[in-house]
Amino acid sequence: MAPKLVRLALRRVSREVRYVRPVPFGRASGLVRDVYRQLERDFGMLAPPVALHSPSPAVLAASWVMLRESLVAAGETSRADREVVASLVSQANSCPYCVEVHGMALDSLGRSSEASEDPRSSDSLPASARAELTAVAFTFHYLNRVVSVFLGPSPLPPSVPDSARAKAKAVLGRFLRPVIDAPPGQSLEFLPAGSRDFSWAAGNPVVGEAFSRASAAFGSLAVSPAVRDVVARELSTWDGSPPGLSRSWVDAFDDPATRLALVVAKAPYQVDDGLVSAAGLGDRELVELVGWAAFAAAAHRVEPVPVRD
Repeated sequence: MAPKLVRLALRRVSREVRYVRPVPFGRASGLVRDVYRQLERDFGMLAPPVALHSPSPAVLAASWVMLRESLVAAGETSRADREVVASLVSQANSCPYCVEVHGMALDSLGRSSEASEDPRSSDSLPASARAELTAVAFTFHYLNRVVSVFLGPSPLPPSVPDSARAKAKAVLGRFLRPVIDAPPGQSLEFLPAGSRDFSWAAGNPVVGEAFSRASAAFGSLAVSPAVRDVVARELSTWDGSPPGLSRSWVDAFDDPATRLALVVAKAPYQVDDGLVSAAGLGDRELVELVGWAAFAAAAHRVEPVPVRD
């Protein structure tokens, strides 16, 4: 299958997104168009986990800035090491979609997460390199939550028969390999400067700037102060353990948006049609609430301090 035809087919995969309607590639304009073009150029495909954010251009840009400047852009660590971190975090968060995607990427790079030591475990990593790998972990703590809400368990459409899935994975894996030596920092122009400092990013100015800008974008969203306060309070004492299969732990909260935000943050696998429907949000508002809660949880998992953005 010709690369151009595969790329066109991958653009259509966004139709598999639940609850919201991503902006089609051919109808994108302004910031959405600019992000889409850079995403296809640098990542190799219009990745649904990023494209699904398009009902909110600012959140789309923030998700891409984090992904590009952590996983894609050239740096001190290899793409293979970064993919190992992405895969391990996705396994820990029980995100089968992301596990499958980054397993395919590792296969295309001749690596396997099962046979690889976590590159973050080395005591000799320079501060800049450690910041890169921590940024990947942060990004996938974020994306795993968003993907669990809006996408199914596999990047391949259900229409792909079992007999063709291995070949389809091999083709998709080739698109996930680095296509260019992407210079760091080229996505920063999509977001205004921020003011938040992340201690884990010390020694890597581009990574620190990327996540500061993303933080400012999420902080500026129209998420109610009441939701922010409850989520910040609940995260401040959370040790990262999943609360289990029951959702009784959020029954004490009457506001549907608060319940949805808390479940996204702590147990995104518990999000279902009823929880989303009860929140009664439009596409943009839903992407922004889910994105904000996922970012707050990711920040806590990487740097456990009370989240106030």
